[in-house]
Amino acid sequence: MRLSAFLLPLLLLAAACVPLGTPITDPNAARRPATTGQVASTEYYADKTLRYQDYVYDPNVRTVLCYVQSGTTNEIFTPPVVPLSQDQPIVLEFDLLGDQSQRLTAKLVHCDADWKPSILTDMQFLSEINDILITNYRTSVNTKVPYYHYSMRAPRVKLSGNYLLVVQGAGGTPLLSRRLLVYDNSVQISMKQGIPVGGQERYTLQQIDFGIRYSMQLVNPAQEVKVVLRQNFRWDNAKYNLRPTFVRDIDRQLDYQYFNFENAFPALSEFRFFDLRTFRSIGIGVAGLNAEASPRQALLQPDASRNGQGYTQFEDINGQRVIESREYGNGATNADYLDVTFQLRAPQPAAGPVYVLGALTDWQLKDEFRLTYDAEKQLYSGHALLKQGYYNFIYATQTPQGPNSVQWEGSHQETENQYDLLVYYRPPGTRADLLIGYQSIDFNSRRP
Repeated sequence: MRLSAFLLPLLLLAAACVPLGTPITDPNAARRPATTGQVASTEYYADKTLRYQDYVYDPNVRTVLCYVQSGTTNEIFTPPVVPLSQDQPIVLEFDLLGDQSQRLTAKLVHCDADWKPSILTDMQFLSEINDILITNYRTSVNTKVPYYHYSMRAPRVKLSGNYLLVVQGAGGTPLLSRRLLVYDNSVQISMKQGIPVGGQERYTLQQIDFGIRYSMQLVNPAQEVKVVLRQNFRWDNAKYNLRPTFVRDIDRQLDYQYFNFENAFPALSEFRFFDLRTFRSIGIGVAGLNAEASPRQALLQPDASRNGQGYTQFEDINGQRVIESREYGNGATNADYLDVTFQLRAPQPAAGPVYVLGALTDWQLKDEFRLTYDAEKQLYSGHALLKQGYYNFIYATQTPQGPNSVQWEGSHQETENQYDLLVYYRPPGTRADLLIGYQSIDFNSRRP
């Protein structure tokens, strides 16, 4: 990209100088639940303070989907990341339980690279009033659990960077928030599968080596270019504050190749799954159904730890979900909600609380998805209200460092995962972090 094209947005950002070199820290660290795990579900939803992350503030908000509308059958698997041209919009869908619709509005909050609200005014990143009335909603049809299904498109923005889309109810109370990313590829990113330098780690970890080549003028790029590396588009275990291991000023390139696993992730195993797209027959992973109950009930097959087992290859959707009703078609308004019971065999309790984890939990350790251990049955169990569909998930133990799934899922270098890299830069004298580069890679891709 020409230098002039890169500098054009800076006219909107010019202001008093802002100190540079502030590293991106893990914005989720302060928000992780206490290690005791004694947070009740009522307390989880009691605090309506806006969090600058993917979050649900009302227990009646369910099945939040945020993706790029591409017109393909796989569009729901795409994360809410779009280029600055925004030719394909970001779509937000969700359900609100109950038999009465509500007047809902949405707004965008511009954030810095570390997901703190910036000091930009709305007019500096938007061309419209930052108060959007959500008018696209429909009632559920032939469901035992009544709900309204809402849908909206995120507004176009002028600048690349981080945005928080907030849906509000009466009195401006937040109902849900979702992180959106808008990038402008002003740098060239190269990503490749690396090999962890170690013994057993090379069989259990996946390492992503990457480089950033730049043509525009960057001031002190080794310190001012900030990167975030994600696995399967998760924020809870993303790698923050990575600094280049090699700086080649002549080639205008930054190389990131580490030797202490800074850019390596536990590969885990392929995701577990269950199929609840119909309640007229038993789907894969389901042990029993009660279609007469209200809400309908589903008992999943008992799972067991896969740690220590050999790798098994099968197709998954990397922790995502597909909402669908095989009975009536349109999953948005015809799919019903079921009370789903999870079961996990364990000869003894884990060192910390155990949860179900995946896109169905927003990759968070939610109290609703916490499992209870029965010492007599040697079984963890728990239940949650889920919409009909096909789901991927894993189990995780809560630790002070965050969710740990290796104990239950094992870890194999052969596992197929997706990784993406976010590259930020704040030009001198401006007030916003620009997302100047974005790239993704499939690790062990099985696509032809």
